[in-house]
Amino acid sequence: MPLFQYYYKYTAFVFGRPIPYRRLTRPDSSSSSSPVEIVVVDDGKALPEEDHPPMICNGYEADSDLVSLKISLLGDSQIGKTSFLIKYVGDEQEKSLQMTGLTLVNKTLFVQGAKIAFSIWDVGGDSNSLDHLPIACKNAVAILFMFDLTSRCTLNSVVGWYSQAKKWNQTAIPIIIGTKFDDFVGLPPDLQWTIVTQARAYARAMNATLFFSSATHNINVNKIFKFIMAKLFNLPWAIERNLTIGEPIIDF
Repeated sequence: MPLFQYYYKYTAFVFGRPIPYRRLTRPDSSSSSSPVEIVVVDDGKALPEEDHPPMICNGYEADSDLVSLKISLLGDSQIGKTSFLIKYVGDEQEKSLQMTGLTLVNKTLFVQGAKIAFSIWDVGGDSNSLDHLPIACKNAVAILFMFDLTSRCTLNSVVGWYSQAKKWNQTAIPIIIGTKFDDFVGLPPDLQWTIVTQARAYARAMNATLFFSSATHNINVNKIFKFIMAKLFNLPWAIERNLTIGEPIIDF
């Protein structure tokens, strides 16, 4: 089944409205602009050019099913949310909203013939940002609860962020993300074990998947968004569980 059909069923159940749809019209024959290249990607990652020829919309009409996915990032201040976000969107980021305590960044990609538009809402971590939770959480398909792996107080705060988010969204996929894994591996092994144990306990209580990540070294950043896509659309992609202390944990 095409990806957009999975999404139609999902949105009809959760949001009660159909999928947005956009048609790419035939370009004017007099236009001097370059042909539009639609590159099919697999699981959110572009395939090498030699693996498939690009589809060129040059004088032909092509349909594009636009899948809009809203994702929220919650967590305390100074834990690496913004670095994580920038690592994922890279130079393709399109900031459509930025105000005190709230940033909205868009990223668009193609997955199995469907155009995916990620709308990523980054909520500031101070108390003044709590007013943005309703708009950031409502209709989100996934909420990332983030903490700094080197700061246990930010891990403790995950429970509070989760409780606040549940007031506005009961259906989003919950994911706990520990940031700054590159600094975490320098901690004493017994402290690493304590943090891993606590984070896994929170993940079980929240029925969430747990990822340890590093924006600096791009550890598990893209994988998290691939996981979201796989969960939403039953894509044939599976993550491997990793519970080894000293390695980037993935628990589900």
